Amino acid sequence: MNFLEIPFPDDFHLHLRDEDIMKAVLPFTEMRFRRALVMPNLKPSIKKTEEALEYRNRILESCHTPFYPLMTIYLTDSTPIHEVKKARESGIIFAIKLYPAGATTNAHDGVTDIKKLYPLFEEMEKENMILSIHAEDPDPSVDIFDRENVYIDKH
Repeated sequence: MNFLEIPFPDDFHLHLRDEDIMKAVLPFTEMRFRRALVMPNLKPSIKKTEEALEYRNRILESCHTPFYPLMTIYLTDSTPIHEVKKARESGIIFAIKLYPAGATTNAHDGVTDIKKLYPLFEEMEKENMILSIHAEDPDPSVDIFDRENVYIDKH
């Protein structure tokens, strides 16, 4: 075999945002990808299964080609454990995204204490739900190029 063609790969980290930005980004995404894991850090963020369904519908209404958004929800300190099963049963949510509070765009209501979420992580494991982590330490005293390593070492 000398040649391998992947006509429409997957994008496993897509920020579509919403409204005008989504309308600008989505056509370029559709040209290259058929599926994408859509990040939930909008304003307001997508924290519940129902919100992910509404966001997915907005995405699909804006599509011009067969495109399959793989949805995520935004993990907070107060995400209820029952939301994990609800997300899995929805058939549209493929991951739950952890943003450390203040670490990136729209992460003001992100996670402040990862250890308090261990029971929720156990439920995610039972439900075979993916945990996607924005592994970046938000401490401004940490060099921007070291923030990922520092976060991983801390946790």
